[in-house]
Amino acid sequence: MKSVSKHIILKTENLSIGYPQKKQDKIIAKNIHLSIEKGKFVALLGKNGIGKSTLLRTLAKVQPPLDGNIFINKKNLTEYNNLDLATQLSLVLTERLPESQLTVFELVALGRQPYTNWIDTLSEKDIQKVMWALKETEITHLKNHRFYELSDGQLQRVLIARALAQDTEIIILDEPTAHLDIHHTIKIFSLLQKLVKNTKKTILISTHEVNLAIQLANEMILLSEEKISCGTASELIKQNAFDDLFPSDLINFNRTLEQFIIKKSH
Repeated sequence: MKSVSKHIILKTENLSIGYPQKKQDKIIAKNIHLSIEKGKFVALLGKNGIGKSTLLRTLAKVQPPLDGNIFINKKNLTEYNNLDLATQLSLVLTERLPESQLTVFELVALGRQPYTNWIDTLSEKDIQKVMWALKETEITHLKNHRFYELSDGQLQRVLIARALAQDTEIIILDEPTAHLDIHHTIKIFSLLQKLVKNTKKTILISTHEVNLAIQLANEMILLSEEKISCGTASELIKQNAFDDLFPSDLINFNRTLEQFIIKKSH
């Protein structure tokens, strides 16, 4: 039987992330070797302060790596200029949007900036991409609303739609459900899972929703002080990789349930 070669869309080699400082660099994590396959929904997990956002920002060229290499479609990240990178990778951060009168359509249309001409006129193709992104994220009915009129859950869909309209192969989201209740958190996870299936795009998110990620993500990257583990839920469970993810005084991983559960006090 012929083996199908994997299309590795995002790869790191010996990557060190952190912050350059005059005396000595502040290293958050090092020796990071990742291989992310095209068309996968990948969740980056780990406790607060472990370096999830730093890793995502480094992969997206928002901040430079301290050491090592990052490749997108086998091309070193250093060889991409900002405009070329914006056609390969889109980024959704948790920051609040500045105040403006933009409608949902206009905000999503900002995703077309890498392709519009110097006077930012939308072509017919640009408009089609925006409408497609609105449809895929199920917010077409909101297109004429001002974005400040939206709930947090609706706004998160708008930001995902903007990334979709940018039409990149990779979408990176930093804590996309940080401000959402459990109901809207599940809806966003389900939406991302559906988008990966429908569009064949690669979606990488950082999240604290570990139990949801175990159920819905194709693969996970676990960041802990000792090591970085990658794989499917079943692979990571076999490696006991979840056991060291969080301090075990309050929660521990139940292999039978494939979930983290709260420890009962006696």
